[in-house]
Amino acid sequence: MHEGIPILNFLVPKSFTHEGARLTGAVFEKVKPVFDATGRRSLVPTGEPDVHMECEDVLVAIGQENAFPWIERDLGIEFDRHGMPKVDPMTFQSTLPNVLFGGDAAFGPKNIIWAVAHGHDAAISIDRMCRGEDPRTRPAPHVHLTSQKMGIHEWSYDNAISDDKRFRVPLKDMRITLKNIKVEVELGFDPKLAFAEAQRCLNCDIQTVFTDKLCIECDACVDICPLDCINFTDNGEEDTLRRRLRAPALNPTQDLYASGALKTGRIMVKDEDLCLHCGLCAERCPTGAWDMQKFFLEMAQAGPACRSKQSAPTAAPAT
Repeated sequence: MHEGIPILNFLVPKSFTHEGARLTGAVFEKVKPVFDATGRRSLVPTGEPDVHMECEDVLVAIGQENAFPWIERDLGIEFDRHGMPKVDPMTFQSTLPNVLFGGDAAFGPKNIIWAVAHGHDAAISIDRMCRGEDPRTRPAPHVHLTSQKMGIHEWSYDNAISDDKRFRVPLKDMRITLKNIKVEVELGFDPKLAFAEAQRCLNCDIQTVFTDKLCIECDACVDICPLDCINFTDNGEEDTLRRRLRAPALNPTQDLYASGALKTGRIMVKDEDLCLHCGLCAERCPTGAWDMQKFFLEMAQAGPACRSKQSAPTAAPAT
């Protein structure tokens, strides 16, 4: 868009037009989004006249669809109305248990990170199945928290908060890039801009950890929090609790961080949607009830650690 190229939505390519063996344009069908009862979107024709756009060159980048015509339908693998196999989201098994799917073939288009994660999870299922174990019994991921405190007001990470907006990557002159498709558009950050952009990091791997038995309820953390995300209040039902926080937590998909009962009977409640991980609460706390701890998560992988018992694979009967 910064190159002045318009983005036209809801147009599906149908054909190319030619004149004298030269490309003259492309024909598009107008479609509209329709959502079913589960919220899944599909594009259906609007019935309006096709759109013809004149052009001299076309870059074909329309993606690909899953198609499984090569899988016999009497094997025991069930497919949904979109032609996708029905897959268990935990084990990645199809309705034929010894056939597994992952990536786009399992749950539709996502990205390569999800595809790799699906491969790891499917490998655990295969490992356990080969040893006669239930693939639905899976090992939990490894979680570790390490305090980042180095002194009274010192942390092993940069916790300064930057108000800078995202820095734009410098671009090459548009008059050059639009003439030659082989010219790289983005020039990349120089050291100064790269440092400024890195300073915007909110250190999302650094977590605020609260120890209720150390809290004296002085409210110092409440006073210093720049976003009013820390609260000391009476316990109650979650719906009413969310509404009576200093800054009401109206996003039910984000869990509240709540402590056990404190000495006065109140509890500490923090809205994670607002927290900047600035560490001011931990710096201000006189008893060390607040701490900033680095969060490390290691997902389980196939191998001896994922098995319930150390047993050899089940051997096939001799023939």
